[in-house]
Amino acid sequence: MSISENLKKIKKSIPEKVLLVAVSKTKPVNDLKIAYRSGHLDFGENKIQELILKHETLPKNIRWHMIGHLQSNKVKYIASFVYLIHSVDSLKLIKEINKQGEKINRVINILLQVDISNDSTKYGFSLNEINKLLSDNIINNFNFVSLNGFMGMASFTSNFNIIENQFKSLSDLFEKHKSNHSLTMLSMGMSGDYKIAIKNNSNIIRLGSNIFGKRN
Repeated sequence: MSISENLKKIKKSIPEKVLLVAVSKTKPVNDLKIAYRSGHLDFGENKIQELILKHETLPKNIRWHMIGHLQSNKVKYIASFVYLIHSVDSLKLIKEINKQGEKINRVINILLQVDISNDSTKYGFSLNEINKLLSDNIINNFNFVSLNGFMGMASFTSNFNIIENQFKSLSDLFEKHKSNHSLTMLSMGMSGDYKIAIKNNSNIIRLGSNIFGKRN
């Protein structure tokens, strides 16, 4: 199936309230153009250089999602155009995003990345750190950061019970803080587990191979 057919099929199969982010990392610009021409506007990248290059090359109404680990010293390169940073995993990074937003007078949308898999190789706040950050209202000190919700990645496992429990823990955390902080976005679910994520209230899924085919 073609890229546009894949997009159509996936969008038909998911609830209307779920935003599909096409993970376009390592994919050539021409592949993104095909998706764009079929009406798709949300693309996710995980490397700053590639994100900048594609932003410069492609139409300006594309909504760019930064979904990979973001180093503080790289924020300045994307602050002016990024639509949503999913992978905010430290207070240091929040401060830097706020600083860069202030410089250009732009409020930057973020999601806090939560480590739901308890995997030391993965980035993210622990559940306790999130509770502290939000209960103490620390996040409200930043005028150029808009906290929209949470992002999480389940363990790389074929045990769907483990994945389900991890997504549920993030969904519960989201529900707990949703009204106090006007949270609207829960970004969970990738190619192998997005159906379980949607079942657990995810409203942003990040799919790559299902759209563009397998990476080389």
